[in-house]
Amino acid sequence: MFVTRLVSGIVLLAVMLLTIIRGGALLCAFLLAISLIGMFELQRAAGKRGGKDALSIASYLCAAVYYVPVFLGEETFLMGGVALTLIVLLVIYVLRYPEYRAEEVMCAFFGFVYVAVCLSYIYQTRMYLTDGAYAVWLIVICSWGCDTLAYCAGRLFGRHRMAPVLSPKKTVEGAVGGVAGAALIGGIYAIFAGSRMEMTGSPVISYAVLCACGALVSMVGDLAASAIKRNHDVKDYGNLIPGHGGILDRYDSVIITAPIIFFLARLFARMAG
Repeated sequence: MFVTRLVSGIVLLAVMLLTIIRGGALLCAFLLAISLIGMFELQRAAGKRGGKDALSIASYLCAAVYYVPVFLGEETFLMGGVALTLIVLLVIYVLRYPEYRAEEVMCAFFGFVYVAVCLSYIYQTRMYLTDGAYAVWLIVICSWGCDTLAYCAGRLFGRHRMAPVLSPKKTVEGAVGGVAGAALIGGIYAIFAGSRMEMTGSPVISYAVLCACGALVSMVGDLAASAIKRNHDVKDYGNLIPGHGGILDRYDSVIITAPIIFFLARLFARMAG
């Protein structure tokens, strides 16, 4: 199991490296693909129809439409895409009533925002921010870096449980270690990349703070995904990634870290300017 998990993790990291470094259409297509898979996994875990009904399919199509202005950089139309998705789902709900319950509509809309919209901020960070080619890696540092360092710190120093009912193995000491470690990595990363950035001020401090904030949020994303699985008695969201589970099992912390890094990096850039 360890070898399988390690190999699939290396492959996954290689794919992330390739798509993020390349950016553009390749990254956008990759994010759309994993968004659709993640939405399907969520619908299958939380819904009664296996994610293959008209309501779910409509949300997938809306996600594909939403990624058009994401790719084109038409920020004005992004909220329009969110509003359009809600309207489309409500139209189906009304026209097919009483086939669907209100909870299913809310689940479909939640999946669209939670997975497709949030993951799109990886692309927006990479392509539309000043120093986006560097700032986008903070999303990975905050999520996967924090997760690894929190595990190590928890194993070494963990005494006090952070969420005993939801995740008994996670500790306060592990969380502190994850946040501090992510901030340290962010600062070190800025030392080596700072000379190539356009950011004024201190990129070391900025990136350390960004990583600390992102790491805090990444833990919420991890626990929230676990809570959804527990609510629906699901062990894993899928088996697409051997040893890791599904897309949501691997990207649970990345999903909500991405928008936080995007908006904080944008705020810091404006303050520095």
